[in-house]
Amino acid sequence: MKSKLLLLAVLASSLVRAEDSRVQAPKDLNGYFPFNPPSSLSEWEARREQVRKQILVAEGLWPMPTKTPLNAVVHGKVEGDGFTVEKVYFESAPGFFVTGSLWKPKVIKGKVPGVMFAHGHWKDARLSLAEPDKLRAEIATGGERFERGGKSIFQSLCVQLARMGCVVWQWDMLSDSDSVQIPREIVHTFAKQRPEMNTTENWGLYSPQAEAHLQSIMGLQTWNAVRGLDFLLSLPEVDPERTAITGASGGGTQTMLLAAIDDRIKLSFPCVMVSTAMQGGCTCENTSLLRIGTGNVEFAGLFAPKPQGMNTANDWTKEMATKGFPDLQKLYTTYGAKDNVFLLRGEHFPHNYNAVTRSAFYTFVNKHFKLGFPAPVIEQDYEPLTREQLTVWDEKHPAPKAGDAEFERKLLKYLATDAEKVLREADAKVLREGIEVVTGRTYDKAGEVEWTLKDKQDRGDHLEMTGTLTNKTYNEEVSVAWLYPKAWNGRVVVWLDDAGKSGISGNKEVKELVAGGAAVLGADLLFQGSELAKQNRLVANPREFAGYTYGYNNALYAQRVHDVLTLTTFLRNTKVGSHPSPKTVCVAAFGEQTGPIAVAARALAGSAIDRAAVDTHGFRFGKLLDYRDPMFLPGGAKYQDLPGMMALQAGLPQWVKGEGQEPKGTAVKWLLE
Repeated sequence: MKSKLLLLAVLASSLVRAEDSRVQAPKDLNGYFPFNPPSSLSEWEARREQVRKQILVAEGLWPMPTKTPLNAVVHGKVEGDGFTVEKVYFESAPGFFVTGSLWKPKVIKGKVPGVMFAHGHWKDARLSLAEPDKLRAEIATGGERFERGGKSIFQSLCVQLARMGCVVWQWDMLSDSDSVQIPREIVHTFAKQRPEMNTTENWGLYSPQAEAHLQSIMGLQTWNAVRGLDFLLSLPEVDPERTAITGASGGGTQTMLLAAIDDRIKLSFPCVMVSTAMQGGCTCENTSLLRIGTGNVEFAGLFAPKPQGMNTANDWTKEMATKGFPDLQKLYTTYGAKDNVFLLRGEHFPHNYNAVTRSAFYTFVNKHFKLGFPAPVIEQDYEPLTREQLTVWDEKHPAPKAGDAEFERKLLKYLATDAEKVLREADAKVLREGIEVVTGRTYDKAGEVEWTLKDKQDRGDHLEMTGTLTNKTYNEEVSVAWLYPKAWNGRVVVWLDDAGKSGISGNKEVKELVAGGAAVLGADLLFQGSELAKQNRLVANPREFAGYTYGYNNALYAQRVHDVLTLTTFLRNTKVGSHPSPKTVCVAAFGEQTGPIAVAARALAGSAIDRAAVDTHGFRFGKLLDYRDPMFLPGGAKYQDLPGMMALQAGLPQWVKGEGQEPKGTAVKWLLE
């Protein structure tokens, strides 16, 4: 696979100059993800809102889904030594159950802290106990202290926090312990696309339709976390000013993300996950759009300046002390809160949430929530509860059907319908910002563009020029051709053709435009005319999950939209040699691919493009059935599909074909008016 990607990169360089950063093989989860802290708080606050919005969009939470009644059921109370635990399930969406354990101090006085505990990829984490041999090995290396309490790292943390006076909500990841509605092979080990789920109606997870609507396992889990916080804060004894979240591995990922998007969290402690290296290998830790231009260290930074701790282990976090954490310290220092961020060094320990790390968390909570215990806080032993004492399902509380494919389809249909309703009722700004994240660029950040002339020929009544536009901001290049009438009227028409810039050569309509005094600019959008134009390039991962590619790289469609923004910003901001900037900029695109591309570019550029003439050919992102299709766009259908992009152009001159009611007159005549 790597050799194939190298070959494709070589092929690409023959059509796109090597200076174009997009020629390189796509980035994957094992790349390098540094965090560059800003020099000022104002700069950071703008960046913070941008990244936070990106997370929400990527996880299908922009705008937030409807918060339906939780219908929480709490039962089966068990009394322990200094704590109680109850069985809980509630509905994060109608019929979609979140399961877990609610741990409380045996005696509660006044308002107490509330802690969210997200576990990672330990199978049946909340219900299982460690094998004796594995536990003894942990004790021998100092990772655990007790032969009884050490049997469950998950119960240990909850018991200790409850004994310290905290209420703890410990919930199951999808497919784990009592969460049975979506099976483990879908949640964590998904490998191959399911043709029966790849449909334009009643689709399933991982399908092109799910991706186009930004529906993912990761998004579902984050939504469960949001609703879990709703549940925790509904408890009258929980202090809303002292809420914390922690978790390790996949639970560390959940911790970072909830802390980043939900201001109700006041303290965060993500374990063995904050790193400039591997970003999370599971399908439940990746989703399209999430880490394009960002990564886990910056996600952690979104929580600044509130108290945040993290740790290292002998895994991908082992270099955090020198790569990543100093940058977080710098950010916190900018806020005047350097002491609010903490790193526990633990490279001698394996990837887990051991007693040493748990002690650091207890001590951190004790300090910032002012619990009054001697520091450091040391965990005490206890008798672990059995599976029977913790499982939420019994005869009086029967479990929902396990691994139900029809439920999966029904859930996604409900979420898509709800998203449509919420978006219709939202401010138009929400639609625009969603589309901006999906397409990956805004016009005000289109970049600084330079022009390089390669060739210039006098054709009598017009000049013919070829050259390159270099977007210096993003290291991108666009090869262009000009037809420039000597009797130029100040109007430029960007002619986008499925054949690229060669589409202006000998074209009858283009000749009419030039004869009418308009300059015509043709362009090779990214990979046009190449084998690479036939489908999106994917990362070298055998699992057929779009998020492994589009979670780190813009889709080809989006990259071509970026090229159009490069053309537009160049025309609006740059003189071409001795020629002045145009008075009027138009876009014309009638190809099956370039028509929809022009729609998105005009939606982003707004009035910077005075007129747009397009043929959409009735294209809809919601009709594509292959996530490798060159027109595929993650989230493309979420924000009212192509009509949503056209809606952003309301009030601007448009000549649109392919949407039912055909426009009057010819596009050329309209463009020259």
